[in-house]
Amino acid sequence: MSTGKEQLDVEDFPTTDQDDTEIADRPVEVAKTNLAKRRSVDALLAEKRLRKELEDYPYDL
Repeated sequence: MSTGKEQLDVEDFPTTDQDDTEIADRPVEVAKTNLAKRRSVDALLAEKRLRKELEDYPYDL
């Protein structure tokens, strides 16, 4: 248990201006792009699920 009298050592991680500019230069993904990606993945999963249902469907031709 801690008594509250202990001194904790905290390391400071220095940041440079270069790190800040690299972060600012990164392109930000737009929410519409993420939504479009999610919809396309959902469509592919739905298609895969339907194909599996067709394979499992017991029908005679």
